[in-house]
Amino acid sequence: MSPTTERSTDDERLRRWRLVLGGEAADGTGCSLAGTDVAMDGALTALYGADKGAGNRGNRSAGLGASAPSVARWLGDIRTYFPSSVVQVMQRDAIDRLGLSALLLEPEMLEAVEADVHLVGTLLSLNKAMPETTKETARAVVRKVVDDLEKRLATRTRSTLTGALDRSARINRPRHRDIDWDRTIRANLKNYLPEFNTVVPERLVGYGRASQSVKKDVVLCIDQSGSMAASVVYASVFGAVLASMRSIATRLVVFDTAVVDLTDQLDDPVDVLFGTQLGGGTDINRALAYCQSQITRPADTVVVLISDLYEGGIRDEMLKRVAAMKASGVQFVALLALSDEGTPAYDREHAAALAALGAPAFACTPDLFPDVMAAAIEKRPLPIPDMVTHQ
Repeated sequence: MSPTTERSTDDERLRRWRLVLGGEAADGTGCSLAGTDVAMDGALTALYGADKGAGNRGNRSAGLGASAPSVARWLGDIRTYFPSSVVQVMQRDAIDRLGLSALLLEPEMLEAVEADVHLVGTLLSLNKAMPETTKETARAVVRKVVDDLEKRLATRTRSTLTGALDRSARINRPRHRDIDWDRTIRANLKNYLPEFNTVVPERLVGYGRASQSVKKDVVLCIDQSGSMAASVVYASVFGAVLASMRSIATRLVVFDTAVVDLTDQLDDPVDVLFGTQLGGGTDINRALAYCQSQITRPADTVVVLISDLYEGGIRDEMLKRVAAMKASGVQFVALLALSDEGTPAYDREHAAALAALGAPAFACTPDLFPDVMAAAIEKRPLPIPDMVTHQ
């Protein structure tokens, strides 16, 4: 590396550290900013600038002020200077650190923000306090996020689950046109005749003939406590996708201390989301009792509980219900979260108890969810991520 290139690399490293550290006297970089970097630094300082009071070292100051115009300008600035992924993180931090939730109740503010799953969760938590003048704008914001998620997730989900449904319907006495030759050959390799260079298909394996009848029942049981906001958004989108498949009868149930069946709204996930009420307590036992009462074909049913397992109801009864459902033939899936947020906080004692019943609880990303559902439909081991499993 030439001396000039090395200096350029060092300068860029100092510039980045200067933007991170904020330019206080003790930042140690000795770097000055110019041009666009000054504006970027101002946007960062407004959110992350440390309070200079002697007794408040390390605390964050509310540098955005309390007025909607100043926040709107700041939102415009960060969208100008930072990529969308960074903007979403900064918006989330502004809401959490500076208490800007109330400003999201203003239509002008909603139009200025970068919409993402976390913003949708915040809006849903404010739903009951939202004035009528804001609700139309809020629904438009939620609609945009939901439509984007459906475009990303729907095609793969449908193709993965359609394949799983077909495989689960395989039969061993198929008609010629229904024979699955790949699986038939693998099943009869022991009958290979080297002198004829062929396999004798002693046992035929085939697909069940296509049918428009319902092959599987899926019950999505979603914890709507405040910590599960992102999971509620993703689960509602997946619920709508599953409901669009004729071979799957989908039921969507949300719960806190009460249970609400939103199945009749599954044709529009936005309606589902605005039918939830984030926050409150948790009664998993009551929710599972309702889901259990709706099961008519246990051997063809998959129940997916999405919850951090902090149970406010009757723990032993909850576990008995899970055991009873599994004993009847229900495929039971326990997800600690359905989001991209990494390992969530969850009740480890309850997770261990479920694992002892053969229902390990684990966090699942939206991209993994179709594979998890396909495995449950085919009654094979779930693709559990090792790092986030409680066994």
